[in-house]
Amino acid sequence: MTSYRIADAAELLGVSDDTVRRWVDAGRIEATTENGRAVIDGIVLAELASELADAPDPDRAKAVSARNRMLGIVTKTTLDTVMAQVEMVCGPYRIVSLMSAEAAIELGLEPGVSAVASIKSTNVVVERP
Repeated sequence: MTSYRIADAAELLGVSDDTVRRWVDAGRIEATTENGRAVIDGIVLAELASELADAPDPDRAKAVSARNRMLGIVTKTTLDTVMAQVEMVCGPYRIVSLMSAEAAIELGLEPGVSAVASIKSTNVVVERP
């Protein structure tokens, strides 16, 4: 399973490293140790990202300029035989992309993995960093 170092988790959530460390210390999110470094399981991080996206901070949203590429974490995938719906949280934003099921499988898009949403008009292209 995918795991993230504190700094990477902070970047995906759009908060500081110190904020993630405080959340770990307070028990809001669980961290384990890999090779002597604190890491957060991708599924656990995706769950927290979903919670944060459900109640975005309006002041934070004003401070962020969403460009064409947004780094985020996949929070949910729904696949059928032809199409896939991929939900991501990129900072305070929830992004939903429809793509072929083949593309989602080839990219390994599943909850907990990081991805980049590239936005052009109403089309969202998701890629692995």
